[in-house]
Amino acid sequence: MADSAGIQQGSPAIGAAGLVPAAPGAGGTEGSGAAGGSARIAVKKAQLRSSPRPKKLEKLGVYSSCKAEGACKCNGWKSQNPPPTPPRTDQQANAVNLQEPCRSCSHTLGDHVTHLENVSEEEVNRLLGIVLDVEYLYTCVHKEEDADTKQVYFSLFKLLRKSILQMGKPMLEAQESPPFERPSIEQGVNNFVQYKFSHLPSKERQTIVELAKMFLNQINYWQLETPSQRRQRVPTDDAAGYKASYTRWLCYCNVPQFCDSLPRYDTTQIFGRTLLRAVFTVMRKQLLEQARQEKDKLPPEKRTLILTHFPKFLSMLEEEVYSHSSPIWSQDFLAGVSGGQIPIHTVISPPAVARQLYYSTSPVSVDPSTCGSVSPARKSASAPEPSQVGEKRKPPEPLPYEENKRPRVVGDIPMELINEVMATIADPAAIPETSLLSAHSARDEAARLEERRGVIEFHVIGNSLNQKPNKRILMWLVGLQNVFSHQLPRMPKEYITRLVFDPKHKTLSLIKDGRVIGGICFRMFPSQGFTEIVFCAVTSNEQVKGYGTHLMNHLKEYHIKHEILNFLTYADEYAIGYFKKQGFSKDIKVPKAKYVGYIKDYEGATLMGCELNPSIPYTEFSVIIKKQKEIIKKLIERKQAQIRKVYPGLSCFKEGVRQIPIESIPGIRTSATPLTVQHAQSETGWKPIGKGKELKDPDQLYSTLKTILQHVKSHPNAWPFMEPVKKTEAPGYYQVIRFPMDLKTMSERLKSRYYTTRKLFMADMQRIFTNCREYNPPESEYYKCANLLEKFFYTKIKEAGLIEK
Repeated sequence: MADSAGIQQGSPAIGAAGLVPAAPGAGGTEGSGAAGGSARIAVKKAQLRSSPRPKKLEKLGVYSSCKAEGACKCNGWKSQNPPPTPPRTDQQANAVNLQEPCRSCSHTLGDHVTHLENVSEEEVNRLLGIVLDVEYLYTCVHKEEDADTKQVYFSLFKLLRKSILQMGKPMLEAQESPPFERPSIEQGVNNFVQYKFSHLPSKERQTIVELAKMFLNQINYWQLETPSQRRQRVPTDDAAGYKASYTRWLCYCNVPQFCDSLPRYDTTQIFGRTLLRAVFTVMRKQLLEQARQEKDKLPPEKRTLILTHFPKFLSMLEEEVYSHSSPIWSQDFLAGVSGGQIPIHTVISPPAVARQLYYSTSPVSVDPSTCGSVSPARKSASAPEPSQVGEKRKPPEPLPYEENKRPRVVGDIPMELINEVMATIADPAAIPETSLLSAHSARDEAARLEERRGVIEFHVIGNSLNQKPNKRILMWLVGLQNVFSHQLPRMPKEYITRLVFDPKHKTLSLIKDGRVIGGICFRMFPSQGFTEIVFCAVTSNEQVKGYGTHLMNHLKEYHIKHEILNFLTYADEYAIGYFKKQGFSKDIKVPKAKYVGYIKDYEGATLMGCELNPSIPYTEFSVIIKKQKEIIKKLIERKQAQIRKVYPGLSCFKEGVRQIPIESIPGIRTSATPLTVQHAQSETGWKPIGKGKELKDPDQLYSTLKTILQHVKSHPNAWPFMEPVKKTEAPGYYQVIRFPMDLKTMSERLKSRYYTTRKLFMADMQRIFTNCREYNPPESEYYKCANLLEKFFYTKIKEAGLIEK
C-alpha cells in the first residue's frame, strides 16, 4: 500500500500533491494517518499469527459458538478476568488455560474451540485475520458519524463475524456482482487515449499514457464523499443512484484496502462512466489545486508533466466524460482492434487503422472502408455450394498478411519500403519546438504547437436554461460577445448578444491565458444534416497566427464526432477568402429544401458550403501531408541514387521545339533492340503503355465507359465484385487491402464524371482483380472469377478501341 500518492511503481506520481487513501471511519474525509492505520493492522496480524497455538485458540474462541452438550446458545467465549483497558505494557501475558470458564455460559474455552482441534495452521491464521478485521470494523462503527457509512460498516462487521462462526470465506451478498458498468473507467480512459492521441508520435503518445496511468491510480485511491455530503453540494443530483455506487465502493474497493479478508477490486475496473461523472469535476479541481500549491515539492522531471500536460489532459477527458455522444463509452469501440480490455500500460502503439478511432461519435466506429471507395470482401477459400453462389461469406480463417502477397497494381510501393523510409524521417517529437517556423510551414502549425504546450485551449460552450449557470462559462460567453462585437462592427451588438447567449447556439471558443481571443458561433440542425456558422472571428492583435484555421479544423472534427458533415454560412466580402482557404465553396452540396427556412439570410452576403470527410483528421491534416511529402521526397532520392548515369538537361526547348516523344529523352529511352515497344523498359524502369484511342469528347468517353461497365457487371463471373466489402464477412480484409475497389463504387464514380480518361477507368478495374488475387488463394472460386472477368474486360476495352488489339 502506497503511503502518499498511491501511484504504482514506475508510474508518474503527483508527489506531494497526491491524495492519501482514507481509512474506514474517516467520515468521508482524507485521513493523514490512514496508511499508517493500515500498516498497524498488518503488524498486528503478523504478531498474532506468530503466537503460540493456545493463544490463537483463545482469540478465536471469543468469536466461536459454544460446542458443549446441551445445545448451548452462547456465540462467543468471554473471559471472567478480562485484561485491563488499556493493557499494561509491563504486565506479562498469562498462559492460556483451555479450562477457564466463560462468564456467559460457564462452559470452558475448550468447549468453544473444539471444532478447531484438527484445523490446519494455515486455516487458523486465515480466521485470525478475519478476527482482527472484525475488531477494526467494530471500532469504525462506533467512530463513524455518517449514517450511511456506519450502516455499511455494520453490515460488513456482521458478515465477517458470521464467516468466523461458520469457518467460511466472506462473500458479499448483492443483487449484482462486479463489474457494475461496462465499459469500465479504465477501459474508457484507454479508449480515450486511442481516440484522441493514436496519431501522435510514440514519444508524445507515451507521455499521454503516463498521464492516463496517473489519473487511473488517483481514482483507485480517491475517497468518495458521503451521500449526505453530496446532497448538500448537489441537491438536484440522483441521490439514490449515488448512494448505491457509494455503498458498492465501500464494500468492494475502500474497506478491503484495510480489511484484506474481503475481496478487493480497483475502482476503475468495476465502475464506469456513471461514477466517473459523479466525481470528475470535484476530483479534477482538487488535483490541480493541490498540484499548484505543492509544485515546489515536485521532482523537476515531473513538474512539467503535472503542471502543464495534466490540466490539458483532464480538460479533454472532461469533455468526453460529460458528452452524451462520446464514442469512448461504447463497448464496441475497440472491437476491431482487440477482443478484450486493454491495460493502460499497453496503449503505446497506434491501432492498425488510426482513423477508425479518431473523432468517431456513434457506437459504430467510423471506418475508412465505409467512406469513398470500398472493395469486394474476401470470399471463402473453398468453392461455394450451389445454393450459396452469389453470396458473400466469411472465410473459415483469415490468412496472415504475409501469406497473401500477390502481384500488386503497377505503381504500388511495397509497405516494407515505405516503413524503411519512414524510419529515416526525423521523429517530430525529437524536433525542438520553436516559434521561428519555416516559411513553408502550414498555416495552423504555430497554433497546433501552442495548443500542444497548453498555451491555448479550445472549448465548445453554450448557455443553458436548465442547468445552474457556470460562472466560468458565462465569463467566456461575455468575452465572445465582446470579440464578435469588436471584430464585426457592422453587426448589431444586440443581435450578437442574443445569438451568443441563445441556448440553441453553441460557440467553439479559443482561450488563451484564461481569456477569450476568438471563436466560432454555430447552430446545429441534426435533422437537416447541416450546421450554420453564424459568427467567426479572432481578436485583431492575435490574428495571422493560424488561430482561425486551427479553430475551423477543431470545429470540423467536433462535427464529424456528432455525424454532421455539412457547413453552411453567409460570408461577407471580407470573409470569402478565409472560408475558401478552409474548404468552403459556392457550390452547395446540401439540397435547397434542407436549409431553406432554417438558415438566416443576410443581405449582400454570399452563401458558402463545406462538405466534411469523416476519414480526415483535420487538426493533424497538414502534419500528415507534410509527412507524406517527406516520404515522397525520400523515395525520389532513393530512386535517383539507383540511377548510375546522369544525363544533361534538355536544351531543345530553348531552340523553339514545342514537344518531343517521351522515348527520345536520354535515360527514358528504351533499350536498343526491344522485341516490341510495348514490352521495352528504360533505365529508370519506365514502361510505355499500350497505345490506344484516347477519346477527347467527355460525353463520348462517358458513353463508352458506361457500356463497358454494364457488360462487365452483367458477366456471370462478376458476382463477387458487385458491392463493397463488409467487415463482418471478411475480418481483417482492410488490414490487407489498402486500396479497395468494387463495381458499385466504379458506377458511382462514372456517374459523377470522375473518369476523365480511359487510364483512370482501367486502373480502378484492374485494382478489383489485383485485390481479389492478393487476398484469396489461387485455388479459390473468387481467384478464378477475377481471372475470367479480367480477360472479358480487356476484350471489351479492345473492342471499344481504347487499347490496341
